[in-house]
Amino acid sequence: MSSIRSILRGLLASVIGILVIGLLATIVFTVAIFVVSTGAGLAGYDPSADFVVLSASLVVVAVILTGGFTPRLSGGRGDDETEETFDDRTFN
Repeated sequence: MSSIRSILRGLLASVIGILVIGLLATIVFTVAIFVVSTGAGLAGYDPSADFVVLSASLVVVAVILTGGFTPRLSGGRGDDETEETFDDRTFN
Protein backbone atom coordinates (compact mmCIF):
# COMPACT_ATOMS: atom_id res chain seq x y z
CA MET A 1 0.00 0.00 0.00
CA SER A 2 2.87 2.37 0.72
CA SER A 3 4.28 1.82 -2.77
CA ILE A 4 0.99 2.99 -4.29
CA ARG A 5 1.08 6.10 -2.10
CA SER A 6 4.66 6.72 -3.16
CA ILE A 7 3.71 6.42 -6.82
CA LEU A 8 0.70 8.72 -6.39
CA ARG A 9 2.81 11.23 -4.46
CA GLY A 10 5.39 11.25 -7.27
CA LEU A 11 2.66 11.63 -9.87
CA LEU A 12 1.13 14.54 -7.97
CA ALA A 13 4.54 16.21 -7.67
CA SER A 14 5.08 15.79 -11.42
CA VAL A 15 1.69 17.30 -12.26
CA ILE A 16 2.30 20.25 -9.94
CA GLY A 17 5.75 20.76 -11.48
CA ILE A 18 4.33 20.71 -15.00
CA LEU A 19 1.67 23.26 -14.05
CA VAL A 20 4.20 25.58 -12.41
CA ILE A 21 6.58 25.38 -15.36
CA GLY A 22 3.69 26.02 -17.77
CA LEU A 23 2.64 29.08 -15.76
CA LEU A 24 6.19 30.44 -15.66
CA ALA A 25 6.65 29.83 -19.38
CA THR A 26 3.44 31.74 -20.10
CA ILE A 27 4.60 34.65 -17.97
CA VAL A 28 8.02 34.73 -19.65
CA PHE A 29 6.41 34.60 -23.09
CA THR A 30 4.05 37.46 -22.19
CA VAL A 31 6.97 39.57 -20.98
CA ALA A 32 8.89 38.76 -24.18
CA ILE A 33 5.93 39.87 -26.31
CA PHE A 34 5.76 43.14 -24.35
CA VAL A 35 9.50 43.73 -24.74
CA VAL A 36 9.49 43.00 -28.48
CA SER A 37 6.45 45.17 -29.21
CA THR A 38 7.73 48.03 -27.04
CA GLY A 39 11.17 47.84 -28.64
CA ALA A 40 9.66 47.90 -32.12
CA GLY A 41 7.54 50.89 -31.16
CA LEU A 42 10.55 52.76 -29.80
CA ALA A 43 12.44 52.02 -33.01
CA GLY A 44 9.59 53.49 -35.05
CA TYR A 45 8.26 50.23 -36.47
CA ASP A 46 4.70 48.97 -36.41
CA PRO A 47 4.99 45.20 -36.97
CA SER A 48 1.97 42.95 -37.27
CA ALA A 49 1.06 40.68 -34.40
CA ASP A 50 2.37 37.66 -36.30
CA PHE A 51 5.90 39.03 -36.40
CA VAL A 52 5.78 40.11 -32.76
CA VAL A 53 4.81 36.60 -31.66
CA LEU A 54 7.43 35.04 -33.95
CA SER A 55 10.15 37.30 -32.57
CA ALA A 56 9.11 36.68 -28.97
CA SER A 57 9.09 32.93 -29.63
CA LEU A 58 12.61 33.04 -31.01
CA VAL A 59 13.81 35.09 -28.04
CA VAL A 60 12.25 32.65 -25.54
CA VAL A 61 13.71 29.62 -27.33
CA ALA A 62 17.15 31.26 -27.33
CA VAL A 63 16.85 31.98 -23.60
CA ILE A 64 15.79 28.41 -22.86
CA LEU A 65 18.65 26.93 -24.89
CA THR A 66 21.19 29.31 -23.37
CA GLY A 67 19.93 28.53 -19.87
CA GLY A 68 20.53 24.85 -20.49
CA PHE A 69 24.15 25.38 -21.45
CA THR A 70 25.03 28.17 -19.01
CA PRO A 71 25.83 26.02 -15.93
CA ARG A 72 28.74 24.29 -17.62
CA LEU A 73 29.98 27.48 -19.30
CA SER A 74 30.05 29.51 -16.10
CA GLY A 75 30.82 26.92 -13.48
CA GLY A 76 32.47 29.45 -11.19
CA ARG A 77 35.64 27.39 -10.91
CA GLY A 78 38.98 29.03 -10.33
CA ASP A 79 41.95 28.83 -12.66
CA ASP A 80 44.01 26.90 -10.11
CA GLU A 81 42.00 23.70 -10.58
CA THR A 82 43.56 21.27 -13.01
CA GLU A 83 40.80 18.69 -12.96
CA GLU A 84 38.86 18.69 -16.23
CA THR A 85 35.28 17.61 -15.59
CA PHE A 86 32.33 17.90 -17.90
CA ASP A 87 29.10 18.59 -16.04
CA ASP A 88 26.35 18.07 -18.61
CA ARG A 89 23.22 19.21 -16.81
CA THR A 90 21.07 19.26 -19.94
CA PHE A 91 20.73 15.46 -19.99
CA ASN A 92 20.21 14.78 -16.27
